[in-house]
Amino acid sequence: MAPAPDLNDLIATVTADSASDAPLERLATASTVASELADTGDALVGHFVDASRAAGHTWAEISDALGVSRQAAHKRYSAIPRDLQRWTVRARQVLEHAVSDAVAFGHTYVGTEHLLLGLFPPGGIGAQILDGYGLTQASVAEAVLARSPRHDTGPADPPFTPLAAQVLGGALTEAISMGHNYIGTEHLLLALFGQPEGIAAQILADAGASHAAVKAKVVELLVAFMKE
Repeated sequence: MAPAPDLNDLIATVTADSASDAPLERLATASTVASELADTGDALVGHFVDASRAAGHTWAEISDALGVSRQAAHKRYSAIPRDLQRWTVRARQVLEHAVSDAVAFGHTYVGTEHLLLGLFPPGGIGAQILDGYGLTQASVAEAVLARSPRHDTGPADPPFTPLAAQVLGGALTEAISMGHNYIGTEHLLLALFGQPEGIAAQILADAGASHAAVKAKVVELLVAFMKE
């Protein structure tokens, strides 16, 4: 097993990254580093929880592996994040619209395709990038229904599929990898590429989009936004 980050290395990192050698300045930097480590660790465990769920394991089995109660495991790692403090308003709306779209289509689940479709109503960077690939809310809805036909009725609160749940965890991973302290629509869009077997990734590939190209565009838009 790979060793955990060495304390001396972390101290050296904080010392180097601090704006000054003032104790309180270094304390603030240390707090930020610790928070990022906690987020990364949580994303790591969440990734393998999602993989276990996708493999058909129950919450009881997962809680045994984690050494916590079933209730605690489900509360912390269930599909929809309970702590949305880091999520932007538009990113939260993507989840809401994804559920609404699944219900409107009579689907019994919320999949990656619904998350992709949910990116449009909130606007933001995610929708802006999709527009650049010629994707619209109407065209994505058509592509979704071509693969998953509409049904007359479905549950009022459909569950997220394991792939969709992994996208939500992947959005956090994308944000951390870019050094961002929030989760936005751009991170959700990037995370969709992490599930190539999902319908969303297939629709994006058909439009000529790739993870590398979209990430480069995200950086470009954010740099332009900061300059403005």
